[in-house]
Amino acid sequence: MSLVPPVLGINPDRYSHKPNPYHVLSVVVQSNRSTMLVSSSKITRAREMVTKTEETQLNQLEIQVDNGGGGTWEYLCLVRNLKVRRSEKVLKHGSSILNDQKKRSALGPDEWTLNEQVAIAAMDCQCLGVAQSCIKALQKKFPGSKRVGRLEALLLEAKGLWGEAEEAYASLLEDNPLDQAIHKRRVAISKALGKPSIAIELLNKYLELFMADHDAWRELAELYLSLQMYKQAAFCYEELILSQPTVPLYHLAYAEVLYTIGGVENIISARKYYAATVDLTGGKNTRALLGICLCASAIAQLSKGRNKEDKDATAAPELHSLAAAAVEKEYKQKAPDKLQLISSALRILKT
Repeated sequence: MSLVPPVLGINPDRYSHKPNPYHVLSVVVQSNRSTMLVSSSKITRAREMVTKTEETQLNQLEIQVDNGGGGTWEYLCLVRNLKVRRSEKVLKHGSSILNDQKKRSALGPDEWTLNEQVAIAAMDCQCLGVAQSCIKALQKKFPGSKRVGRLEALLLEAKGLWGEAEEAYASLLEDNPLDQAIHKRRVAISKALGKPSIAIELLNKYLELFMADHDAWRELAELYLSLQMYKQAAFCYEELILSQPTVPLYHLAYAEVLYTIGGVENIISARKYYAATVDLTGGKNTRALLGICLCASAIAQLSKGRNKEDKDATAAPELHSLAAAAVEKEYKQKAPDKLQLISSALRILKT
């Protein structure tokens, strides 16, 4: 009996430890009197990850800039190129350049790129006056620009003018119905207004046009989960596993949905996908190991009275022991003070 589900394809992409760009699109930031739906500076660069070397370089440069050691423009460029979110720093250091005539003039055409970057950062930080100033400069330079139009709509969102923002996006979509960023903004507005059903409807329409957008499938799955629509969420994770079979996150999420749905067959399948997660992570995913223990316990309980030759049922105790040993080893190394607690819990599961 194989524990690991068959791999239907090979994808060299690695799991990104960066925030999901689709999630970032729907972050709600609370201020004293207003609620703002912030935008993302990381819409593309899909499936790439910030390496430890890049992160170290960015942090070192940030410290240098904060201490007045120069390199402000290089830092802003690196933030932009890596698609990371350092809004407060971008606002502070970007504004220092834009407010200095000599420094601003030295940028040449990059002045407008910086205006856009600072505008987005300012909306993140609820500095709407700064954002509006940057957008006005861009409007003057690029009248009628659709890219500037998106920023204008974002500013309406930041001000809480949801209806006007929706109208602005609808108008932009008439001119370019394949603008992915605008489709996602409309989903984000629905989420901000607490209307997940509308967000689901919009996402399904979006996926009819852009079926290969992994972030959208993942977002749709999480929306379904928020409404306890587990079978629909499972379908989304199946799509993700088919397209990116080497991403452990999707195997783990799918396993947890199957376990939540329940029933012997679903829990047996869940155990396989937990095992796949363990396999893909080199045995380092403690959550998946605990999932195997939970599945083994559930299968043993649900299989009482069934055929004793049932391989899935008879294998459960052995699998529980193997997974439990791996969990205890991990706790012994990294959290020895919690070892006794986890060992007791695992023994209870086995009984």
